Amino acid sequence: MNDADDICLCFHVSHGKLRRYIERTRPRVASQLADCLGAGTGCGWCRPFLEQMHRQWKQGEPVGLTVAPTAYASGRERYKASRDDEVTGQSDSSPDPS
Repeated sequence: MNDADDICLCFHVSHGKLRRYIERTRPRVASQLADCLGAGTGCGWCRPFLEQMHRQWKQGEPVGLTVAPTAYASGRERYKASRDDEVTGQSDSSPDPS
């Protein structure tokens, strides 16, 4: 991902903003990344990615995600659809009532 690509798609928090936030604030736990414009507090899709970025920083590795932005966004759409199905009680894996 490039710095301009959003990691938190709900609140449009970019890869670069999160990377710089981590470097500047040195958060002790990944959940503190929510202080960066609310990242991770919307649908929840980006939380594992925020944890990955935090883990990279803690291990002294370069902070960043290598997933393509289009693949990332389509993964989120699948995630949101599965959550919506859970809320409505519908899913592809439930038996057909007919």
